[in-house]
Amino acid sequence: MISVNRRAASIAVRMIEECEALGIAVRKLKNGAAVLDGGIEAAGSLEAGRLFACACMGGLAQVGFGDKSYPLRDSSGDAGFWLPTVTVSVSSPPIACMASQYAGWAVKTDTFSAMGSGPARALFADEGIFRKLGYRDECDTAVLMLEGRSMPDEDLAEFVADKCGVAPDRVFLFAAPTASLVGSIQIAARSAETGMHKLLELGFDVRKVKAASGVCPLAPVSADDARAIGRTNDAILYGSQVFFAVEAEDGELAGMIDKVPSDASPDYGTPFDELLRRCGGDFYRIDPMLFSPARIAINNLNSGRTFRSGSINAALLKRSLLES
Repeated sequence: MISVNRRAASIAVRMIEECEALGIAVRKLKNGAAVLDGGIEAAGSLEAGRLFACACMGGLAQVGFGDKSYPLRDSSGDAGFWLPTVTVSVSSPPIACMASQYAGWAVKTDTFSAMGSGPARALFADEGIFRKLGYRDECDTAVLMLEGRSMPDEDLAEFVADKCGVAPDRVFLFAAPTASLVGSIQIAARSAETGMHKLLELGFDVRKVKAASGVCPLAPVSADDARAIGRTNDAILYGSQVFFAVEAEDGELAGMIDKVPSDASPDYGTPFDELLRRCGGDFYRIDPMLFSPARIAINNLNSGRTFRSGSINAALLKRSLLES
């Protein structure tokens, strides 16, 4: 059986051994749990962000960097711009993206509150999605990723250990705020996961997805987390593109493909931070169908046909990522 926690733990150990070169800080808690700080007090690095993303997918993906040019003719006469990108190539996407990377665990103690992502979710396996996936990890180590500015503490480590059925000294907690280099990279690495989740929301059996890849602009780090949330979401919604290889019926894919990209939502075209202000800061008032890649291609391995939909919104990317 694939153990996402075992695979991620090996990445965590490597990061701890190379913490100085990676620009991360490692804190050993009194109960033996390890906290890997990728941006709260430490500066982080490109490689730290890449490894963070790899561990978040349970070691089932390759994560890399590239760049992409965006042709654009606007009133200023600007011929276009370019941005660095984060690329992902995913094996076992249902496990890597949905059982591990997806931020589906609301972790809350008396002293700490955050959304948790990463392999530890597959040990707790309390979310309904695990019944659909038919997967649950078995491992004596738990690896959990947390997005925020609060440093994980002993109470949190005890909470995670208890829920996951492991000893506290076998818990690894990764932490990085949104407005950090590691934070921006790990969000950009969610392009395929965002597409997988949209397929799930549309009623598609994501176990039919046999391979996945994605590319997303790397949002420049913002001065504060609120602005960073807007930029990183805009990078996904208006700049990411994903490819899935699936085993399905052509009719199923043809009837669904135009509903997958973000432009299928009535909220499409508005910068994310503006949408959030309109909704009083409540994510749940934003149309859930908006949370999607900008462009998608699905290759049906059964028929050989490829279905495509969506487009990159270069003007909005420039406005959000480079001009604000």
